[in-house]
Amino acid sequence: MNEPIDMEYRWKAERERRAFLALADGTVFRGYSVGAPVDSPGEVVFNTGMTGYQEIATDPSYAGQIVTLTSPEIGNYGCAAQDAESRGCFLNGLVVQELNPPANYRAEESLQSYLLRHGIPAIAGVDTRALTLHLRSHGTQRAYLHVSEIPMDEATAIEHAAAWEGLDGQDYASRVTTPVAYERNPQGKYRIVAYDFGIKYNILRSMQRQDMQVLVVPAHTSAAEVLRLQPDGVFLSNGPADPSALGYAQQTVRELLGRVPLMGICLGHQLLGLACGATCHRLTFGHHGCNHPVLNVQTGRVDITSQNHNFALRDLPSSLELTHINLNDDSIEGIRHRSEPAFSIQFHPEAAPGPHDADSLFLDFRNLIEHS
Repeated sequence: MNEPIDMEYRWKAERERRAFLALADGTVFRGYSVGAPVDSPGEVVFNTGMTGYQEIATDPSYAGQIVTLTSPEIGNYGCAAQDAESRGCFLNGLVVQELNPPANYRAEESLQSYLLRHGIPAIAGVDTRALTLHLRSHGTQRAYLHVSEIPMDEATAIEHAAAWEGLDGQDYASRVTTPVAYERNPQGKYRIVAYDFGIKYNILRSMQRQDMQVLVVPAHTSAAEVLRLQPDGVFLSNGPADPSALGYAQQTVRELLGRVPLMGICLGHQLLGLACGATCHRLTFGHHGCNHPVLNVQTGRVDITSQNHNFALRDLPSSLELTHINLNDDSIEGIRHRSEPAFSIQFHPEAAPGPHDADSLFLDFRNLIEHS
């Protein structure tokens, strides 16, 4: 017979570590600390995925954000090294309703252990459905997560949340990019230079499956440096925060456009659009999850996609054609240049986590290279 769960640990010791999430609008959500005992400001968003918490925690695009997981039971299958999507954890905090111990043969450690090891604060016992409804009604919020043993009243935490600089106008890509270039799949047929604005490992795996050798370079690498490498294509990666703050990257894209085939995902998609003259605006509560329907307006195909962004393109110039739209809010999800070999998508065809409906877009990149 299995030993009973240590309820003293689950219901007393943890709940005595009182913690709270204070929003800038004065709303407070209370719970208990289950991560690193470090207070943190951040932008609160919600992710509707049922699984994939480790991939979310290690996605650099979440830098600066406190992520609320709407699924009520988190941690059930633990964490494993092969599920990491980057070299570390970049989110500012995690909010869950119930954090469970792992019960899976793949688990190498619990989610709580993983968060502690990476220094990520987390709070459990929160009514995440109520928090999600609040964010949907009032928009994304600046917040302050208090989980440390240093005394702090809620009013002070609200002041800290309101005083935090936020993500608008901030270049977080420079904070998360690789400090040095590195290569994947050196025996691949097609030579790709990938700009790391916050790239995920599964993007590299997806390109490897298309027989691509990939040289990942830091975000500030100049177009001249890249062109000297004579790549077959250039990839513009996903990344965190506000694309409008990356003027240097927009200029790089302008200098590359027409010189080499381009593909962009998420932040890379926004950079291509901005470089061509489109504008970018903030969404009310962003798109974060694994169940977003996207319509290919040219074929009529609908893909269920993985998404993670707070900004979206609009006001496309005549040089760009619309290829994809989000069926939930009609926001722009894909573009293609009318005269140059370049296209991009707002969603994540590599998934991790999420469905693989749109994985063929990496084949489209290969075909673009072959016919350019």
